[in-house]
Amino acid sequence: MIRHISGKELAEWRQQNPHLQILDVREWWEVERAKLPGCLHLPLSEFSLWSPQIKELLDPEQEVVVICHHGVRSAHVCAWLINQGYRQVCNLAGGLEAYALYADPTFPRY
Repeated sequence: MIRHISGKELAEWRQQNPHLQILDVREWWEVERAKLPGCLHLPLSEFSLWSPQIKELLDPEQEVVVICHHGVRSAHVCAWLINQGYRQVCNLAGGLEAYALYADPTFPRY
């Protein structure tokens, strides 16, 4: 089962743990419009390129928060990560759109 967190929770977690693993699966053009600092950006459209080396890119023993624009693509990646053996996986409910609305009104919306 995928655990979902709110934008407000993500903002709090980032303050408490600046090294929190955050995986952004949006496309390049989306990241150019609005970027959350400190994220690992691996576009879902390039899944076949980065998926074989995921355990080198993200520590499976640490919490991972997966984000996208509305929370749909990230939910798919969360399910995949769980199948890869990751146990501490969270999806940003409502994606960065919800983050902008409820946690950080200065975050660019698109």
